[in-house]
Amino acid sequence: MEEGSVVTQIFLPISLAFIMFSVGLELTVDDFKRVVVQPKDFIIGAISQIILLPLVAFLLLSIWDIQPALAVGVMIIAACPGGVTSNLLTYLARGDTALSVSLTAIISLLAVLTLPFIVGFSIHYFMDDATAPELSVGKTIIGVFLITTVPVVIGMIVKKYAPVFAARFEGVARVIASILFVVIIIGAVVGERENIIEYFKQAGPVTLTLNIVMMLMAAALARFGGLGRAQRIAITVECGLQNGTLAIFVAATLIGNTAMMVPGGIYSLLMFGTAILYLLLLKRQAMAR
Repeated sequence: MEEGSVVTQIFLPISLAFIMFSVGLELTVDDFKRVVVQPKDFIIGAISQIILLPLVAFLLLSIWDIQPALAVGVMIIAACPGGVTSNLLTYLARGDTALSVSLTAIISLLAVLTLPFIVGFSIHYFMDDATAPELSVGKTIIGVFLITTVPVVIGMIVKKYAPVFAARFEGVARVIASILFVVIIIGAVVGERENIIEYFKQAGPVTLTLNIVMMLMAAALARFGGLGRAQRIAITVECGLQNGTLAIFVAATLIGNTAMMVPGGIYSLLMFGTAILYLLLLKRQAMAR
């Protein structure tokens, strides 16, 4: 087995599964009850991420000069749920962490259905028949389900039936998941190092624009919906920090196209910069009060 095959077929799926398991360790049934108890918070966050994010990405790509494979890669990252780091950054920003966790978990479960169809549509729209890779929606649904939903459920089961272990391991799991996330993102960029400068010129500006526009739109929608400051922060961060590991997994492992995984890697690098600037802005606003 070639080195690249080992990474995409073994290391990447195992790493993503562990990252999603770490998400499950932080979840309880009460996190899902929030959807019923405080539906407006969740609905605004879900609409922002499930509908607005892919729509904004599609509109940007319709006017942006970018290679077809990279365009599909941008749509893949736009179709992904929030990343594991969104919960941590929401906490650091003094946002509604429970809402952030609920959005990450439930949208990750919904992505089993939404992501394959968005990716399938994107491949047929942006690529011609000669270059478009074959994508089985059924196999993609199963692949995303096994690598995201199952580990989350296992993490929840561990938290419920082994709470002492879960409490002790939760912090360690978060650190390991963060390290794996960074390694995967760097690996994706290094893997395409021969083309990375050209790819960055094409995908960098559009992914950065997508990130900034979505954070602004999410914040505006949450404010328009009359949500509190903590809820607005959670939704803004959740819509800015995507699950880049899942995007790379879909592109490299399920589709088998390394060019498509580059936008996910680039977005994941850029989103931390905008997130840190957002946190500094919030801190400055808090000090000015």
